[in-house]
Amino acid sequence: MGAPTPPLVRAVDLRVSKRLLWVGPAAYPLENIARVFTFVLRPRRKEAIMLFSKRVALTLALAVGLTVLILLVDGVASLGRGESSGGPFITLAWLGTVGALIFYLVELMQVLSARSHFVLAVETSGPSTAMVTSHDPNHLMELVGRIAYAIDHPEAEFTVRVEGISASPQIYHFGDNVNMYGGSGNVGIANS
Repeated sequence: MGAPTPPLVRAVDLRVSKRLLWVGPAAYPLENIARVFTFVLRPRRKEAIMLFSKRVALTLALAVGLTVLILLVDGVASLGRGESSGGPFITLAWLGTVGALIFYLVELMQVLSARSHFVLAVETSGPSTAMVTSHDPNHLMELVGRIAYAIDHPEAEFTVRVEGISASPQIYHFGDNVNMYGGSGNVGIANS
């Protein structure tokens, strides 16, 4: 897993023309649109802190375990010789540990420094989702109405300039949170 990238925001045209919704170069047939909505795209800060904590604990435990193992092996091996040779291996283990901790810290800071975005999302009946953002939330809510109108009215056409956003799911929450009670065969996470 590489370092997650911050969201890429760039200007794009959102256009309805000939029963297609264009978001930049991507086209979505209006009849395949299942939902158009706005929401706040928030960074996964809690999950990032939890992951960072787990990684730090595991890495430090591994480093301490390696140090103890090297000292034990070195102690047994040096009984007959009277000399120690484990120092460079311990140094190498702790240098690797420090490097990993720095990497984890950089990943954590990317998530903690990421800002929330008010976005308009277009979901299709398949797995596709398009997102755009704007500095003006009212503009996005107006666009929801215009796209919904275009779905019901084949003659509708318009073009607006918005900001397209590409965001990493490692950094941001996507979609709705659903609490489900009862039923059978449901798979998910229960929060108490």
